[in-house]
Amino acid sequence: MSKRGAAAALAFIALIEPATAQSRGPAETAITDALTNWTRLFNAGAAEEICGLFAPDLRYDYRGQPERGFEDVCGLLRHSLSDQTKHYLYSLEIKEIIVSGDLAVVRILWTLTVKSAGSEDETVSKEPGMDIFRKHPDGSWKISRYIAYEN
Repeated sequence: MSKRGAAAALAFIALIEPATAQSRGPAETAITDALTNWTRLFNAGAAEEICGLFAPDLRYDYRGQPERGFEDVCGLLRHSLSDQTKHYLYSLEIKEIIVSGDLAVVRILWTLTVKSAGSEDETVSKEPGMDIFRKHPDGSWKISRYIAYEN
């Protein structure tokens, strides 16, 4: 095979190889860590720490609900975590993170499992969404916008 043929073959292989081998940059790592930590805090019932993932100027849309902000989401999360009649458990699947400067878009799938106290019955919902993160002056990445819906 000629050098030109070998180069063409390598170029073709590069096109069909999945991009999963690429290393993550510091922004992707920080965002993944923030989402993973939030999931851990939520599942541990850490109501006082649960709002740290969200920017104060948060705006979000959840299908079928009115547009809401930071205080709304924090109130709902704290209420859910204080409800002794139910146990909530989130799991996380990050589909994609795209970073551009101080903004990042995350395609995400949350799976929420809700169990009633004293019962083996559980409800599982899949919640695909898209989170917009902004890098803050302290270097943290926080969600400033998101849209989500139940599958």
